[in-house]
Amino acid sequence: MLPVFQFAVGAAAALLLMRQRRTYRQAIRLGSATLETLLNAIDANDEDTGRHVRRVAQYALELADAAGLSESETRSVERVALFHDIGKIHEALFDILHDGSRLSPEARRAIKTHPARGAKVLEPLHAFYPDLPAGVLAHHERWDGTGYPRRLKGRRIPQTARIVAIVDAFDAITHGRDYSRALSRERAREALLAGRGTQFDPDLVDLFLSPMVQECVADIRLGSGKRGRGSNRRGERAQSAPDLIFRWWPATPARRPRRRPRRTAS
Repeated sequence: MLPVFQFAVGAAAALLLMRQRRTYRQAIRLGSATLETLLNAIDANDEDTGRHVRRVAQYALELADAAGLSESETRSVERVALFHDIGKIHEALFDILHDGSRLSPEARRAIKTHPARGAKVLEPLHAFYPDLPAGVLAHHERWDGTGYPRRLKGRRIPQTARIVAIVDAFDAITHGRDYSRALSRERAREALLAGRGTQFDPDLVDLFLSPMVQECVADIRLGSGKRGRGSNRRGERAQSAPDLIFRWWPATPARRPRRRPRRTAS
């Protein structure tokens, strides 16, 4: 009887494990579908912001790759990049951002609420992506502790937010907004160097401005057809990891294969 009992226990445990795995996969698909819906909402409400967050995500992936981040960390960076500005589609901020005039001090104070608004929108997804609300909340923190909303300093700022802060600033400078005009890549480089060690993580700034990463950034900006690490593997990654957002994108400029520096910025 004992072998039969042991077999029954083993079979029951295997069945329970299969059910748990199925439930987990269903939960991941639900979380992924929710993010896709939110991304579509950004596009529907504000096409400029939709294009901005996609560019920021592409730049962020290049920087994450150069920093040698793991697959899981890279996914996290991508999610934070894609949703860092979701708080800006709030009705209280939308008109401010699209009236075409220079921002008043009052308007700037209102816009500074968008990280907290975005984190609040994403908080229900904390169980699926616990680092997502925190990364969005912190993407305007500064390396020297003078940022907002919590005045975090240095490596207390989530790594995802430190990466997104740099590439967000780069894109904001090189692509015009209703209230600001686009400037050159050289001006963006000067701004990032000026903020190195005060506004931005100095190691990540150096990495982003390295020739290797800037070459990939130039490919993205020019819409190069060269295919690389991210674009070639995007489909197969999506099949093995349902929560990857790569599969939501249209065909994007390539990320070329390369030897990445063995430098860790964490």
